[in-house]
Amino acid sequence: MKMLLTVAIPHEPFNSLVRSGKAGEIIGRILEAIKPEAAYFTEEDGTRGGVFVVDVLNPSDVPALAEPFFLNFQANCKFRILMSPEDLQKAGLEAIGKKWA
Repeated sequence: MKMLLTVAIPHEPFNSLVRSGKAGEIIGRILEAIKPEAAYFTEEDGTRGGVFVVDVLNPSDVPALAEPFFLNFQANCKFRILMSPEDLQKAGLEAIGKKWA
């Protein structure tokens, strides 16, 4: 299942890692490990952030995706299920609407 992983990275320890030249290497290792379908870096609530599309086969996959960010950057991670238009069509919204109308 496709998930959107949103990461908010606090200024510390990231600033110290940038100053020591280690930040890029760590990010590279994380990306190699989590193998995102797409990866974007952006601002997240006033801090550094990242948005990643990842594939999650089992709930037990989540720690392997989040822990590198927790342990290296003390980051906050959020996971959201993603649906394609085809997935949404399969959801049966019409039947759900009739049931709950």
